[in-house]
Amino acid sequence: QVQLVESGGGSVQAGGSLRLSCAASGRTFSTYVMGWFRQAPRKEREFVAACSWSSGNAYYADSVKGRFTISRDNASNTVYLQMNSLKPEDTAVYYCAAKPFVSNYRDYAQYDYWGQGTQVTVSS
Repeated sequence: QVQLVESGGGSVQAGGSLRLSCAASGRTFSTYVMGWFRQAPRKEREFVAACSWSSGNAYYADSVKGRFTISRDNASNTVYLQMNSLKPEDTAVYYCAAKPFVSNYRDYAQYDYWGQGTQVTVSS
């Protein structure tokens, strides 16, 4: 049974930092792409970042490029999202997700597995 479990959300003031973690279990993810998405109230789920588990290649939404960093730890099967210089518009529920191929990594409908989400709130 595949499980993705996020942690690390919380409340922070603008300009602050948070690190989200996503612990993956239940299958081999070596050929998978791991993504982070977020969804704010009354908005659609949007792509934040993705990382190829095998190559480590990373991809970012323009809105977070230069502020967020996605990384993975193969030994612990954990994917991280380091978020710096946070802004109030980053406030959302953040989800970890996994898909088998790198193509269409921005499309949330292509992802097979999802975590339960973790709330990030940034105050001004």
